[in-house]
This record gives sequence, C-alpha cells and structure tokens, in this order.
Amino acid sequence: MQIRFSDSLPDRGVRVIPVRGGAASGAIADLGADAAAALRAQRFEGESGATADLYPAGKRVLAIGIGDKATGEAAEKLGGAVVAKLLTSGESEAAIELSDSGFDAEDSARVALAAALRAWRHDRYRTKLKDKQKPSLATVTIVGAPAGAAKLYEERYAPLVAGVELTRELVAEPPNIIYPESFAKRVRESVEGTGLKVRVLGQAEMTALGMGALLGVAQGSVREPQLLVLEWNGGADGTPPIALVGKGVTFDTGGISIKPAAGMESMKWDMGGAGAVAGAMKAIAGRKAKANVVGICGLVENMPDGNAQRPGDVVTTMDGQTVEVINTDAEGRLVLADAITWVQREYKPRVIVDLATLTGAMVIALGHEYAGIFSNDDDLALQLIGAGDATGDKLWRQPLGDAYDRLIDSPIADMKNVGPREGGSITAAQFIKRFVGDGVKWAHLDIAGMAWSDKDCPTWAKGATGYGVRLLDRFVEDVAEG
Repeated sequence: MQIRFSDSLPDRGVRVIPVRGGAASGAIADLGADAAAALRAQRFEGESGATADLYPAGKRVLAIGIGDKATGEAAEKLGGAVVAKLLTSGESEAAIELSDSGFDAEDSARVALAAALRAWRHDRYRTKLKDKQKPSLATVTIVGAPAGAAKLYEERYAPLVAGVELTRELVAEPPNIIYPESFAKRVRESVEGTGLKVRVLGQAEMTALGMGALLGVAQGSVREPQLLVLEWNGGADGTPPIALVGKGVTFDTGGISIKPAAGMESMKWDMGGAGAVAGAMKAIAGRKAKANVVGICGLVENMPDGNAQRPGDVVTTMDGQTVEVINTDAEGRLVLADAITWVQREYKPRVIVDLATLTGAMVIALGHEYAGIFSNDDDLALQLIGAGDATGDKLWRQPLGDAYDRLIDSPIADMKNVGPREGGSITAAQFIKRFVGDGVKWAHLDIAGMAWSDKDCPTWAKGATGYGVRLLDRFVEDVAEG
C-alpha cells in the first residue's frame, strides 16, 4: 500500500469524506440534496467507522463517520474503514479529505498509519484467488492534512508499519516454514540496513552456558533452538538498555503432555511474543530511536519424541535454580527463565519487559480485549498501561504475591513449572519473577489472547494482529526518549 499526502484532490479514485456525528459536512452539502437523502436512506448517522456510498454524477464518493470528536481513535477507525471497504472493491485509488475533519497533524498521521496497517494481508499460499478476492487498492492519498503530518508519518509511523508487518508475517507463517533457525534468518534479512546489531546463539553455545530449561523444551525436536539477539544503541553511551524478551515457541504440541488435536494448528503463533519483540526492534531502529534497547527471542519447537522432556524431569536453569517439570506444556516460562537470566548477565538492563503467549488462563480471564500485565514495579506497570492505552494494545494489571509464589514450590527441586489450576496465569508470572535479579524493574505481558484475532478490527483483518509492537515502541519513546 502506497500512502501519499497532498494539498489537492487527485483527479482519479474514490473521494472519501469524513462526517462528524449526525451533521453533514460542507463537502457533503456541496454534493447536493440527493447526497444527504442517500445518507438518510442508508441510516448513516456519522458514528465512528460507519460507511455509506454515494454516486453524485456517477462518481463514487465514500462517506465515513468519525463520531462526535476528532480523536486519535476516530482517526484510526477512519483510515482502517477506508481500506477495509475498498481493499478488494476493484478501486485502485482513494483520497481522504481531512480539511474539515478537525484532526490535527498527529491524528492525520494516524489516519495514514491505520490505512497502511489495515492493508496488510498474508496471501502467499493462496494460489486460486478469484479476481474479486484480490486486493485492488494500491494508493491512499491524505488530502488537506495540517502541516507536519506527512513528515510525522514518514519518520515516526512508516517504520512502525514495517515493524508490525514483520511481526504479522512471522506469526502468520506456517510452522514448517517458520521454525527457530528460519525465524532468526527471516528477521536478520528483514532488519538488514536498519543499524541493528544481530547475533544468534545456537544449541552448542547455549549448552555451554547451562541453559537447561530452554534446551529441555527443545530436546524433543529435530529443529535446533536459537537465541536471537537484536541490539539498538541509539542512546547515550553507557546507559543500561531496556531489555525486551519474547517467548518464541515456533510450534507447541505440548510435548509429552500433548495438547488435544482440535485447534492445535493455532499453536504456530505461540511465538507471538518473540514476533512482537522482533517487530518492535525493527520499528525502533527504523525511526532511529534515541534509546538503548536490546531484544531477545528465545526460539524453540516443543515436540514429542523418544528424546522429549518428560513430566517429572528436573532441569537446571542457567542461573543454577532447579525446576521439576510437572507439565511439558508449560514450556514458555522455561524458555523465558534462561533468556531473562542471559540478558541480565550480558547487558545488565535497567528494565526488562517480557512478552509471551503464555497461558490459556489469561484468555479465560480477559478474553481478547486486553493482555495481562504483571510487574514488580508500580511505575513501570503504569508506564506500560499508558503506552497500551495510547496505541490500542491494551493491558490490564494482575496481582503477584507470596501466597501465589508458594504454590510453585517443589518437594524435590527449587520449584515446579506449574501450580494448581486456579490462578494459572499468576503462578506462571511468579515462576518468571524468580529469575529477575534484585533491583531490576520487570514486567511480564501475557498476550495469549491478543496475538491472533478471529474477527476484523480497525487496523487488522482476521488473523495475525501484530500486538505488542506499537505498545513496546511507544513505551520506549515515553520512558527512554521522553
């Protein structure tokens, strides 16, 4: 999708007119009484994201509601609604008039952002699409935006689009295509030229480091595990980085504690946390963020075979703590334990944020509207929640406490990898917390309900959402650059 900014309407394409509330805009009035009548006939009242088609003099005009207030949320609904309506319509160009919308430069740039995000599709393996199923919309022009909007989009939001698209691509790809080694290779190729430093630790290196928890998850697969490291140094020399750590289980059968067959194909996106970290790092580097940030992706495949980890096994983590593995399907926390230990020893970060499609219990608690956040620091939790509110990647805080922590004590090891059924998301977070060093601010984001969507939304179609990229990018901007 090509995004353009212009001061005048192009000669071709669909004209898009934003309409605030129930009041017809001046542009609608200029089309004549028949246009207003057509809106009434379609029960169009200007609510945010609502659409209505008009054909004055045989030329297509699309009216889209922006609600009662010109807000950032309304701006994104506008941009997304245009693309959702026209993407496969046969139209190749659309021009969104913002002169009378009331949007400022920031919100106007977010119209373009939403249009670009909503245009993403994953059609790589669809070889027999009918012509009317194929995307036709190639260009969206933003007309009459305030000064600075075009520059803001190009410098701030276009890199963000690229990051979200990388995450969606990784999450959407099938598990025979994206596995630990190919994930790392795909990311390395995608971020080439951004200035990110990339390195990969393989199985031999992780064995030498004593990463028994991560390696235990991987031992049932023929795919070699990887630890992908993405480093961005845009801040002051010597400033400890923010560490972003992602769970990257590229396919999760559950291991010996195997999952039910129904729906198991969805476990290709159990690497959504690592996907979000990779996309966020690409966005951060793409916009040349004035911050030091390191992204860590712990990449494994959890499979059952004769060498697979068994329930009852005891593994030794990189930091020396021992874990009794009660359930091999509680594998993500084992991966994160060693990844978090490694990043603390290697980079001594001031803040760690981990992301993981970790527990089904989180989906039961919050559905598909919020990800859960657990943190050992109130200020950090508020900063992340604020970043989520600003970007639409919403978070809802969950508790931690000693009573929950005791539920993962083991009679034969330092801890076990699951507690009772009750409070499953909390005990998972307590497990990860045991690997965070004293004085390190840490937050765990359980994004199990957010990496994939079974419904269309303003900035994505059904499928991979790219959740977490915008959140992390905004968090870095607010905390390290603000």
